[in-house]
Amino acid sequence: MKYLVILTDGAADRPYDEIGGKTALEAADMKCADHLAAHGEVGTVKTVPEGMAPGSDVANLSVMGYAPEKYHTGRSPLEAASMGIDMLPTDVAFRCNLITVEGDGPYEELTIKDHSAGDISNEEAAELIRFINDRLGTDRIQFYPGVSYRHAMIVKDGSTDYDLTPPHDVLEQKVGPNLPKGEGAGFIEEMMRKSYELLKDHPVNVSRRERGLNPANTIWIWGQGRKPSLTSFREKFGVDGAVISAVDLIKGIAVCSGMEPIDVEGATGTIKTNFDGKARAAVQAFRDGKDFVYIHLEAPDECSHQGSMAEKIESLELIDWKVTAPLIDYLNSTGEDYRVLILPDHPTPVSIRTHSAEPVPYVLYDSRKDSGQRENRYSEASGRAGTHHFTDGYKLTEYFFGREG
Repeated sequence: MKYLVILTDGAADRPYDEIGGKTALEAADMKCADHLAAHGEVGTVKTVPEGMAPGSDVANLSVMGYAPEKYHTGRSPLEAASMGIDMLPTDVAFRCNLITVEGDGPYEELTIKDHSAGDISNEEAAELIRFINDRLGTDRIQFYPGVSYRHAMIVKDGSTDYDLTPPHDVLEQKVGPNLPKGEGAGFIEEMMRKSYELLKDHPVNVSRRERGLNPANTIWIWGQGRKPSLTSFREKFGVDGAVISAVDLIKGIAVCSGMEPIDVEGATGTIKTNFDGKARAAVQAFRDGKDFVYIHLEAPDECSHQGSMAEKIESLELIDWKVTAPLIDYLNSTGEDYRVLILPDHPTPVSIRTHSAEPVPYVLYDSRKDSGQRENRYSEASGRAGTHHFTDGYKLTEYFFGREG
């Protein structure tokens, strides 16, 4: 038996008049996913427990079978694990975004315009983060380059008792009300302020402005946490797994759970990612003997953060055409039984450009149990009309692997 999860990050949404009262999932042409829904099972799952922030860290832990209430220690430590940063138990990891702020006057009066600095390239971002580390790093504080706008800051003997806001939650808002809060948080604010003076006229940003691109003119610190400890995925579910993602967060969950993270050249986490390469990598993982592949597609989420409904719909269609369809063709060609689970981790409504915590729809197809043609689709409405509704994400994973109860 082979198992495949196709995680369409942030795909769930709300209906909009401009696309005929449909959601992005309903408006997108996803023949393969809809076929699986019509011949399989649809339902809903709540991936974000009550009282927890609807981030991809919480939601993907949940979908991968780990109760966030038990296992979640913060977002950045998972990313640090993927980046190969060896954390001590007393270290604290923070996410360090390169973002775009605009306006005149003091730092607190600037407006948060872009949480990803125009999806800055890895090469440009690495140059800026190394520059920041040279100027702001100390024996106790170090910055590490990651992918695109996503980077890490490690503080030795640090605290997690700060109120830090994700930049994608406060787009178009002023910096001031969203600066770090909590006892001892002043050093984080000071570094963010200093980074603006260091980065606003850096040659990388001068070049980006000349090319009409958003400058990465400040760092933004959030997502703090200590080193996590996850039970082995093999021990939990009895399968040998691989994870394919452009995002350090997702690869970090793989590292911490004993699964193999697979890098794909040209994988960016945006609509311009190497969809074909991800599908080929998944096929190769199965050929190499993996029982389970978790393929994470970030593009719908990023399109939602950018407020682009057209690109969100396009990203969903690209996933169906370039990822889902070829993987189903491959699995059918092997003659081996398989199960496929397709779902978002959380909603990211285009109208609010950030995450929300409502239940998301899922499609579960089992090659041994074709249920016959139904009116089901991969959509929010079909999910709500389904017969299975999971109140915890990890319980859906247990059900997927036949280990519920």
